Amino acid sequence: MSKHIGIVACSAEGAALCYRTICSEAKELMGEHMHPEVTMHTHPLGEYMIGIRSGDWRQVADLMLSSTRKLMKCGADFAISPDNTIHQASGMVIKESPIPWIHIADAVALQARESGLSCLAITGTKYLMTGPVYPETLERSGISCKIPTESQREKIDDIIFNELVYGIIREESRIYFNQVIRELKDKGCDGVVLGCTEIPLIVRPDDCPLPTLDSTRLLARAALRKALEPSDASRL
Repeated sequence: MSKHIGIVACSAEGAALCYRTICSEAKELMGEHMHPEVTMHTHPLGEYMIGIRSGDWRQVADLMLSSTRKLMKCGADFAISPDNTIHQASGMVIKESPIPWIHIADAVALQARESGLSCLAITGTKYLMTGPVYPETLERSGISCKIPTESQREKIDDIIFNELVYGIIREESRIYFNQVIRELKDKGCDGVVLGCTEIPLIVRPDDCPLPTLDSTRLLARAALRKALEPSDASRL
């Protein structure tokens, strides 16, 4: 019996990508048409944005915990959230959660270590790029990171919130992402974190200037591994 995965969703496109990845990749481990039981709950992105924009991470944590409690009642054994930005509230959430969590940045750091990467470019919302989620996690793994310039951060944030969260993919925006990533490569980065769950919709590994670390899919794969662990296995 596999464990029941609970998804604390935030934005629709990123949550859908995480769910699809779990279901599509599980067949290689579990057999045709098989995947772990999955339950998802989300409060509206607009409610999250009130706390994010005001820097009220307690409010963000309360929304995440509300979803977590509902997932627990549905039988979820552990929780994930395919949203990088709201992980700034993860310290409060993990401490108060009724079920265990897998942290999205831990899944990325593990892959970075296994790939021998030492300096990562961070892309995502402006709140994520200037926040502590990745610097703190990567530092524990001995990995450094760099972020785009302020003007680049504003442009990336605009693309995320006005295009990608609505499923709008524009070629000029894809080219812009690659230009920013190329500059960060020139500054010494050897990999790039796609640190918003919608960025994999627009940045393609086959033409990206740096090796990509797709946080959404890496989290989904970590959840799959966790779901298939023996019941007495230690936590990730």
